[in-house]
Amino acid sequence: MRKEFIILVAAFFIMSLTAFSAVYALEEEKKPVLITEKTADITGDGEEESIYLKGIEYQEDSLHFKTIFLEVREKNGRTHNMEFDGGFEPAICLKDFNDDGVKDVLVTINTGGSGGILNHHLYSLKDSKVTDLMTPEPLVISGQFLDKYKAKITIENNHKSHKFDLKERAKDYELNGLYHNGKLNEPTELIMGGFDRLKPIKIKGKKWGLRGNQTISGAAHADVIGRVESTWILKNGVWVLLSTKVFEANMKQQK
Repeated sequence: MRKEFIILVAAFFIMSLTAFSAVYALEEEKKPVLITEKTADITGDGEEESIYLKGIEYQEDSLHFKTIFLEVREKNGRTHNMEFDGGFEPAICLKDFNDDGVKDVLVTINTGGSGGILNHHLYSLKDSKVTDLMTPEPLVISGQFLDKYKAKITIENNHKSHKFDLKERAKDYELNGLYHNGKLNEPTELIMGGFDRLKPIKIKGKKWGLRGNQTISGAAHADVIGRVESTWILKNGVWVLLSTKVFEANMKQQK
């Protein structure tokens, strides 16, 4: 009986090892596919580098990438590689954000989350040295519902506030129990998103900066009540907030 048990355990172990090896081999076979490529002088040597954005797909012909890579090849054969977490719709943009006369590389990746959040990565490769320039952190915004179908946000970065009149949503808010006859049933915070857009913009027609967008939602992510736009410029290695602007959303825009 003991001998049979040992044989059974050994057989199970061999089968498990074989299955694991097969899965591992399958994963090993997956190679990065080319997503997009560009050519530009991003080292400042007067020669154009080849810039490739690649990704490992979860499935063949999938729009969802498990891992994403940025590869830069110089004319002299030198290469630079950066690896990022996966996502959807990865893209690259080349602009001179640090105002050193050489274009930088901005990588944007959609996380695919319910809030529509994007991840951004910014690098300088001047003189063939890879420098992470980072990107601005999203604005720190606090917000809450108020009585009489109103809401208020405060942008902590510059201490600016804005009030929203949400009377057109009164019926829905009453039905879902957020309000009762215009009075808030309990303290409820608004939902603040990170950057769902961060795009290059010319600052006063001269330097390149970034303009970010953050969505503000009410009772749920789908209940968008507005957005906050912020404009940034890179000075001495630090992202400086130049301005913010609040836009209100009406229910018609969401239908």
